[in-house]
Amino acid sequence: MRKRLSMWIGGGLLVVMILIALLAPFILTGDPRALSPGSRLQPPSALHWFGTDQLGRDLFLRVLYGARISLFVGFSVALLSSIIGTAIGMVSAASRRADMVVMRVMDGVMSIPAILLAIALMAVTGGSVLNVIVAVTLVEIPRVARLIRGIVLSLREQTYVEAAISVGTPPGMIVIRHLLPGIVAPLIVQATFVWATAMILEAALSFIGAGTPPTIPSWGNILADARALWQIRPTMIFFPAAFLFVTLLSVNMLGDGLRDLLDPRQAPEI
Repeated sequence: MRKRLSMWIGGGLLVVMILIALLAPFILTGDPRALSPGSRLQPPSALHWFGTDQLGRDLFLRVLYGARISLFVGFSVALLSSIIGTAIGMVSAASRRADMVVMRVMDGVMSIPAILLAIALMAVTGGSVLNVIVAVTLVEIPRVARLIRGIVLSLREQTYVEAAISVGTPPGMIVIRHLLPGIVAPLIVQATFVWATAMILEAALSFIGAGTPPTIPSWGNILADARALWQIRPTMIFFPAAFLFVTLLSVNMLGDGLRDLLDPRQAPEI
């Protein structure tokens, strides 16, 4: 683990972003939605570290609170899609009849571009943080389900699983003792990539006005507000984009490091 520098850097950056999101109300006391027309479009200063937007709202506060939305959506989607996708994948791998039906449904969902499917779901349900989580989770479940199905089908052919079946081990015990341990490592790695993808989709949905409501500060909303003013106030785009970039980079670096660390096929480093 000492040699996985990228994993440690990514994990450290992610911890910093999570702490920023959790401690945002305590770092600065203020309302990110508070309007101040007399201070609109102010450049970065000691009073407003990132400046203000076209309504006079403090951008530093909005970016910090935006981290809470992005990380919460990403973590929730990764957790829910991992749980539901694992259940679907294991059921599909256990029954050929279920596999024919379930996997065709998963293939149909995956054939639709993720952003288009998320936009369609948001158009039906309406804009809110909960609806964003539900929409993005439905988009990501098929990818997790197909991964788990492939792993379980591979594990079923292993000698130790066949031995357990031959001696009459109950199916539930086989799943708990032999199958679940084999899917934990790839599932953790996949969850980190789902986390990053969910943050991108949330920002994209908010940017086009189909995600979180404008009253809730999120990085996508901030970028959407700044797109018409980037020529006169480029910092309005730079700061939220930089935070989103660093967060996505940290999650992906952590996922890459975990993949190398947990993959048994990787040769040990000497």
